[in-house]
Amino acid sequence: MSRIAESELIINDRGAVYHLDLRPEEIAGTVITVGDPDRVKEVSKYFDAIEVKRQHREFITHTGRIGSKRITVLSSGIGPDNIDIVMNELDALVNIDFDTREIKKQLGSINIVRIGTSGSLQADIPVDSFVASTHGLGIDNLLNFYRYEQNEEDNELIQSFVTHTQLHGQMSHPYINGAAPSLLKNFVTGFHQGITVTCPGFYGPQGRILRLGIRNPELINRLTDFRFGQHRITNFEMETSAIYGLGRLLGHNCLAVNAIVANRIKKEFSKDGKAAVENLIRKFLEIFAAHI
Repeated sequence: MSRIAESELIINDRGAVYHLDLRPEEIAGTVITVGDPDRVKEVSKYFDAIEVKRQHREFITHTGRIGSKRITVLSSGIGPDNIDIVMNELDALVNIDFDTREIKKQLGSINIVRIGTSGSLQADIPVDSFVASTHGLGIDNLLNFYRYEQNEEDNELIQSFVTHTQLHGQMSHPYINGAAPSLLKNFVTGFHQGITVTCPGFYGPQGRILRLGIRNPELINRLTDFRFGQHRITNFEMETSAIYGLGRLLGHNCLAVNAIVANRIKKEFSKDGKAAVENLIRKFLEIFAAHI
């Protein structure tokens, strides 16, 4: 195996990967990602013990235990560009030998679960409810920088999506990947399920108009109306497709669960989004303790 150069995989003086400032032994087999650095402590306060606390820039990590199970919570920051850092560096911690700078002969796999917030694109998915993403559909462009192939069904869905949303020539080609069935099966009761669209921004890319006009003013309606067999788009945000896409390429088990803080169809926003996220955190950790 070829040695990975210092310029490509940056390891700091304490033997930790550069952006996350983590050593391989400092992460667990299940990693929760949250966008907001302040949300890390809102998750780890439910741990029975905290063994590791690290911070570098917006990346805060707490690793601890719930009962006998080890678990990590890590803040990713916002957007697909940050997810590119998080996913690649988590994989490096699992699958690259930091001493030899070579890919390990025996590759490992971890669970990576996003707990986040998003906007509903269906009238029947109200604020303060929860969505488990069956798929992440990216209009964010990240995966187009990597070599990947999609199966025939996914290609047909994407073609139907591009035609329906009228996104021809406006951006790089969308992509789609599914959640890990081993994780998704535990998030049925109390969760809506469907496709989550990932956007590269919060305002124009999600159809919000402040002072700037947008190129596709009918995008929200077209996302809401899209159907492909049993599939529909439930919500959109800024991370899921990047997690699912890179997770599939790297061989990790990924899931995104989101608290709905806005309903873009009914023009409603949660009166207590913090409470909705708190409820989602507790529900996820109960499921983790029992089933993951």
